Amino acid sequence: MSLLQTIDTNPNFTPKQAVPDAERLISGNPAYKTWAQDASKGEKVLTRIWEATPGEHHSIKGTVYEFCHIISGVIEIDEKDGETKMYRAGDSFVMKPGFVGVWRTIETVRKIYVCVYD
Repeated sequence: MSLLQTIDTNPNFTPKQAVPDAERLISGNPAYKTWAQDASKGEKVLTRIWEATPGEHHSIKGTVYEFCHIISGVIEIDEKDGETKMYRAGDSFVMKPGFVGVWRTIETVRKIYVCVYD
């Protein structure tokens, strides 16, 4: 098994489809697609491609560390008791454990993300 993993940002296999949990949905009717890319450390480090249509939901990280790189689209993230930040294609950011906020997809977004679970 190779220790080098290429991330396919335009996968041609069927994604897992989902919608936000009802208690997290704020507005809109967002739909999610997720393409698994890699899993390591006994599923404690996951790399995925994720796509979401416009809408707004609560984002609660708990103990999860998440790195994101926006491939396409536009989002805004409102951190609770913090500021609002906008991210577009080419931008990267981290949501650290304990993050609580609102994720607003303005234009359909596609991102690479890596989550590290404890």
